[in-house]
Amino acid sequence: MKKNAFTGLSALLAASMLTAGCTKGDAPQSGSGKPAAIKVEVFDRGTDGGKSDPANNNWTDWIKKKVLEDENIAVTFVPVNRWDETSAMNNLLAAGTAPDVCFSYNTDMINGYGLQGGVYDVAPYVDTLLKDVKALLGPDPQVQGQDLIWRNKNADNGALYSISNRYMYTANQNLFIRKDWLDKLGLPLPGTREEYFNALAAFKEQDPGGVGKDRVIPFTLTTDVRWTAGVIINSFIDPYITPKERWINTVGDRFIMVPGFKEGIRFLNRMYNAGLVDRDFPLYKADDTMLNLIKSGVAGSIAGNWDTVYRDNNRLMLDLQQNVPGALFVPVDCFLSADGIPHKLAGALAGGMSFFIPKTSKNIEAALRYVNWLAKKENCFFLQFGEEGVNHQMADGVPKPIPATGGWIQNSGGNIDYTISVNGWVMDTPELIAKVLSYSYQWPQEYITEAYRIASNGAEPGPVVPATLLKWAPLAQTLNDKAAVVYVNGVTAKPGDFDKVWDDGVRDWLASGAQEVIDERREKYKEP
Repeated sequence: MKKNAFTGLSALLAASMLTAGCTKGDAPQSGSGKPAAIKVEVFDRGTDGGKSDPANNNWTDWIKKKVLEDENIAVTFVPVNRWDETSAMNNLLAAGTAPDVCFSYNTDMINGYGLQGGVYDVAPYVDTLLKDVKALLGPDPQVQGQDLIWRNKNADNGALYSISNRYMYTANQNLFIRKDWLDKLGLPLPGTREEYFNALAAFKEQDPGGVGKDRVIPFTLTTDVRWTAGVIINSFIDPYITPKERWINTVGDRFIMVPGFKEGIRFLNRMYNAGLVDRDFPLYKADDTMLNLIKSGVAGSIAGNWDTVYRDNNRLMLDLQQNVPGALFVPVDCFLSADGIPHKLAGALAGGMSFFIPKTSKNIEAALRYVNWLAKKENCFFLQFGEEGVNHQMADGVPKPIPATGGWIQNSGGNIDYTISVNGWVMDTPELIAKVLSYSYQWPQEYITEAYRIASNGAEPGPVVPATLLKWAPLAQTLNDKAAVVYVNGVTAKPGDFDKVWDDGVRDWLASGAQEVIDERREKYKEP
């Protein structure tokens, strides 16, 4: 959102700030007598499905009691509708009634208010009041030499109007194959691209599932090719390119101009022309048709979210096994890049929910000390797992959640509405995180831990450069829609026409605005 979107609120902000009276000396320190009183936002996700009152439950009671003891801070929670959070927060900020600690998924909104003078720059407090937050977030692997706490730093003025939480999971995408079909053919799990190609060819030719040779679909996907075939395509990206080259040539999250990506589409084109790809996939604008095909038992391989076959929401393998007893999808790690490493795209570590302190807060120090208190290891652990014997039991070295009732119900996974600085279980290693995650699924633990391991193997998030980019947002929908057409046409072209079809599509995409985006990124690139 551009800065000028907030000009109509300037008068309201100015008026509300006159009454704020907020200086860094306003908040009493721990043990100084009268508690510092602050209000803290919490998402209201409704109470359907057994959810509890977000501002009044066992977790909030524990927070209020413990932070009063530890920091002499009295907390009141202010519910904000999760599904209308941007509008609700806009209204609170404009009216000068926002809580002392706020958070939102809309960082553009926060930055807009920051530039208007309505949000504190917390940069001066990072190494004093936010030491534990800084330690919990850790280094930023996407920005060389920088800690993650600085991810939201304004590229123009250096201000830190908000601090993004850290997404704790490295697993993002996986490629799955029907192991029961491989077993019937006496084939091992494929370990290379060619072994994978040959396994799909065997599915087509020998119909191990007995579905009928004219019905076998070795690999299925949707028109969102960059996601539903991402593990395959991205493995062809040149692993030796510099972070600068990759960042400049990335348009949104489309890698069309990143060296090597075209070769990934060429491999899919080879699969398509060999009859190994669902011929009707250009008709699948959404996932439903693809998922129903998989559940019916005719598909041999799919790609997508790292845990897509195990999720309860789409019931993919549950319904498949009801229709085809003994059917089993397993993840495979057979697409190695040119350097012999199975490079995959990890999920973004930051850029989700961010917390901030509005200028109307009368107790900025208390607000920041509260957020820092949440980030202390023992407090974060309790909010995620609760008390042993009540909320969890230790199993195989990790806490296994006990199904909660009443006030101990977590309205959000891992209590992210209270922990604020992290999204996901905080454990010492990815292996331990995977173990904890495995208890959230109804499948054998080894299924989940192996899927997590494979998806994390060689996975890295893309590089991040602190720059204010303006070209992408107004062109996003057009370029994403055109990119989908470029992908589909590339995959379905005749082998002899592939280069011409792909190159023509790319030229049109560049002329439609992608070149402007790339040029701006080149101009604004900053060395770390």
